[in-house]
Amino acid sequence: MVLKSKSILATLATTVALTTGAFADGHAKLSGDLTIFSDMSNPAPRAVMEGMVERFGAMHPDLNIELTVIDREAYKTQIRNFLTANTPDVANWYAANRMKPYVDAGLFEDISDVWESDELSGLASTKGAMTLDGKQWGVPYTYYQWGVYYRADIYKELGLNEPASFDEMKSNCQAIIDSGRKCYTIGTKFLWTAGGWFDYLNMRTNGYDYHAKLTGGEIPWTDDGVKATFANWRELIDMGAFIDNHTAYSWQESLPFIVSGDAAAILKGNFAVPPLREAGLDDSKLDFYQFPAINADVELAEDAPTDTFHIPSGAKNKEAAKAFLKFVVSAENQTLINNGDNLGQLPVNANSSVDDDKFLQEGFAMLSSNSPGGVAQFFDRDAPAEMAKVAMEGFQEFMVKPDNLDKILDRLDRAAKRIYK
Repeated sequence: MVLKSKSILATLATTVALTTGAFADGHAKLSGDLTIFSDMSNPAPRAVMEGMVERFGAMHPDLNIELTVIDREAYKTQIRNFLTANTPDVANWYAANRMKPYVDAGLFEDISDVWESDELSGLASTKGAMTLDGKQWGVPYTYYQWGVYYRADIYKELGLNEPASFDEMKSNCQAIIDSGRKCYTIGTKFLWTAGGWFDYLNMRTNGYDYHAKLTGGEIPWTDDGVKATFANWRELIDMGAFIDNHTAYSWQESLPFIVSGDAAAILKGNFAVPPLREAGLDDSKLDFYQFPAINADVELAEDAPTDTFHIPSGAKNKEAAKAFLKFVVSAENQTLINNGDNLGQLPVNANSSVDDDKFLQEGFAMLSSNSPGGVAQFFDRDAPAEMAKVAMEGFQEFMVKPDNLDKILDRLDRAAKRIYK
């Protein structure tokens, strides 16, 4: 539910205050101004952000909170400017390598002391994504699983099971192709979608640590391990696994292929579920499986992009900012904002309740009990922005012209030597 009524918000704020009494009573009274800049500009996330501000404000009536919501794409180009001038007290961003430039530039506050408090004891699984140089630089507020969403009715029609190995995945794919369908829909007009395929194929071929070293500039793109990843990818391409003309489609524009049954599956984050449901794929037709193992010697790792809040080093009200971050990650708030009627994603606090939604339950189980290899943030978050752009251009080119692989890898390797130096 999206809460907009002030009377309802006040009631909920009282409930939150009571259930987190130790937090409310154990901290100094907050006052002054708290300025928050947010990129949660789409309707549902914006309502969530506004709801959090109102509930936190009701808990601290002497605090004046000013929320500025900026279009998500514009936010990415503006963040460095507002972190150095007109600095807010709290700002949205992303975990892992995406926060590194601002940590290295001294623009994000070290909040390791916040992580030492009892309020964050349930966030152990995400602590690594917020840690650089042994210190913590923000808090997560939501994350979500990636995996293969597939047409269960088509699999049933063809007598297929969820694959437990890459060989079974390819065998299923051949049966789907033989039935006159494509195995996977994808839209690579915006390059990041191909990044998801590279992430999974590389982590399943070489493991999380190798993948992290590659995106961190420690392994050359001409390495045999990288070539093995592309060889696995090429098997799918040569089979005709992917829809034709995918460079002409965004990911949203690629969804009609799975809705119509012209493609049987899509590798995507859980954000694809609402539009697929709205298009008529109820839970009897749509299902989910974890991307299967390729190399039995590497543990399964997953993409689980994590969105975050940070305190800029130039913040003027750091006391209130830290209190807000603790509120954001509280078990009660995490349960509320991530439920199916709000963000529809996974709470970062292990003490929260997961919404009674088929795909959220499956994602929570997968990430909490069957991703021993680690959790990646997604290619364009784990690699520096310039490297991510060059590499994802290469991924798209490879999907269309796989014979260009050697030229692509040489180009990526030259770019890496320049970018990472």
